[in-house]
Amino acid sequence: MNTKNLVLMSLLVSVGAALYLVIPGFSGGMKPDFMLTMMFIGILLFPKISHVFLLAITTGVISGLFSTFPAGFIPNVVDKFITAFVFFAVVVALKHFATKLPIAVALTAIGTLFSGVIFLSVAIFVLGVDLPIPFSGLVIGVVLPTVALNAIAFFFIFPIVTQLVKRSKFDTALSN
Repeated sequence: MNTKNLVLMSLLVSVGAALYLVIPGFSGGMKPDFMLTMMFIGILLFPKISHVFLLAITTGVISGLFSTFPAGFIPNVVDKFITAFVFFAVVVALKHFATKLPIAVALTAIGTLFSGVIFLSVAIFVLGVDLPIPFSGLVIGVVLPTVALNAIAFFFIFPIVTQLVKRSKFDTALSN
């Protein structure tokens, strides 16, 4: 893991954190999670276990610290960790196709849906957080709009990051 890669991953996480902080929470304190979008970009750029581990832990902890959801720290850490490694496994399985924009957008949408369901499952069924809105209502009211927002954000952000990475001669999965 070289310093340039760490700097780029930290920039992605910090942009995700800034977006996460400015988006207001709704429906029981849940909010769209743009940290996921940046984590997915980081995994696509650096598909190595050590990088995925680092991205998963940092995005989970930062999301958890700034969560507006009741008892949101633990579900955020668990959800980001599981989602990152499942996304990584899919990226490795689709090695030559995962960085194509339509496939990457679809993977982001599926990953966001997976993440939202894990987050809610851990919060409600494991931690027993009592909410006035049922699980299905939160999935429909928060997770599905977040899927759409993350897919749209990824659609615009990924090509920009891709061009910047190519121009700056970073050693990423896109340059191989």
